[in-house]
Amino acid sequence: MTLDPLDRRLLECLRRNARASTAALARDLDTSRSTIQGRLRRLVETGVIAGYTVRLGEETARRMIRAHVLLSVDPKQAAAVVTALKRMTEVRALHTISGQHDMIAVVAAETMEAMDALVDTIGALPGVERTTTSILMTTKFER
Repeated sequence: MTLDPLDRRLLECLRRNARASTAALARDLDTSRSTIQGRLRRLVETGVIAGYTVRLGEETARRMIRAHVLLSVDPKQAAAVVTALKRMTEVRALHTISGQHDMIAVVAAETMEAMDALVDTIGALPGVERTTTSILMTTKFER
């Protein structure tokens, strides 16, 4: 689906505040509520908008220990590794990557002990050959 300038501006408004009312969006975008409602419906139906989520406040996010876990995976067991990681609520995202490793998991835990246990659990999964973990220190910006 091709996005026109209004679609792009609408998506940017939703990135800033996914809870904005259609009236507020219409006001911000200088268009009618019915136009916004129709655009939102179309963007959801076509899969451009795949869902809405919660972003933690800065204070809560700061208390979490976040890390990137690089995984080297046996290709024959990659699907099983993905399934196992999907079940772990501490794994926020999983990406396949190019280079020395095969995947990168974005993870979060409340304590270093919990992070250590999580990384051990991931490393012990059948098919995971090796992990390399980088703890995130600060986030300069996030979109």
